[in-house]
Amino acid sequence: MTLNHRKSAFITLGSFLKQFSTTEITKNNSVPYNDLFFDRFTSAIEQAGLYNGWFSRENILFACESWSDALSEENLSKWLNNYDFSAIVPKKVAIIMAGNIPLVGFHDFLSVLISGHEVIVKQSSNDTKLLPILAEYLQVVSACFEQKINFSSEKLPEFDAVIATGSDNTARYFEYYFGQKPHIIRRNRNSVAVLTGTETKEELEALGEDIFRYYGLGCRNVSKLFVPEGYDFDAFFKAIYSYHPIVNEDKYANNYDYNKAVYLMSLIPLLENGFLMLKEDTQYASPIATLFYESYNNLEELKERLMADSDKIQCIVGKNHFANQVSFGHTQKPQLWDYADGVDTLLFLTNLR
Repeated sequence: MTLNHRKSAFITLGSFLKQFSTTEITKNNSVPYNDLFFDRFTSAIEQAGLYNGWFSRENILFACESWSDALSEENLSKWLNNYDFSAIVPKKVAIIMAGNIPLVGFHDFLSVLISGHEVIVKQSSNDTKLLPILAEYLQVVSACFEQKINFSSEKLPEFDAVIATGSDNTARYFEYYFGQKPHIIRRNRNSVAVLTGTETKEELEALGEDIFRYYGLGCRNVSKLFVPEGYDFDAFFKAIYSYHPIVNEDKYANNYDYNKAVYLMSLIPLLENGFLMLKEDTQYASPIATLFYESYNNLEELKERLMADSDKIQCIVGKNHFANQVSFGHTQKPQLWDYADGVDTLLFLTNLR
């Protein structure tokens, strides 16, 4: 199976996913194998939401829409043209997936298969409904994938390399169990936004997308703001007000109420607007419905600090201040070449021998 065949299969998968967008679910009769998969995947979306209350219909469809955009011929070619696949020796690569947001492990799944390896998927129990159907779709589109995709719910079978994503705690176990194998092990990371006070209303509103998409559960979600000394948060609160319906979501509201009660009983000063709390804190990881913030006096000193803490940070949001920073509203729209933790997954996979 050539690289072009593999790429073509994922492009077809992208056309299948394009039917599932945040605006509507619309069947396109020209999409191959729709009679076999359209209704099943539509049902899986509903099942995923019922099984995991954090997987709202809108967020699942947002993930599907994002992947349909990513799996275009243009994007795949731009991504893959940077690598040499000619010397690939097919290996069995195990992927241990997180389950914090819908299809969070899809990039690893794509990377292993597109590079010509066999994948063994161990899903999080929080996210089991969607990927198996997409994997089956790929196997129907190209029979060459039939022996390349395996799912494991028990102990992993024999494998040659592993990509594992988890918390700082689970990463220690991953290091213990998988340290002797070629591996990528990912730990906790958070994203931050650096504000200067010159942001437009549109930019601050877009920042709300970086904060609230997936309820803030992703490592690419902004969990902390850095603001200049004396920053006035009024413009920020006004700009993000359109996101206030999120407090009507039960799981988010429960977290908001609980964390607010804890802060108030502890006499911790807060800024809040009825659906988001701002707490001054030096940490990067904030609870759901809470955004930490910290003031700075010197932007250059802040740059040095964030560089020193780069192993804790996934994305830096802002404008024209930091290398590789993400523009407002785009943290949850990574390109195929925007690798988690800055580790080049395809380079790792093409170098397996």
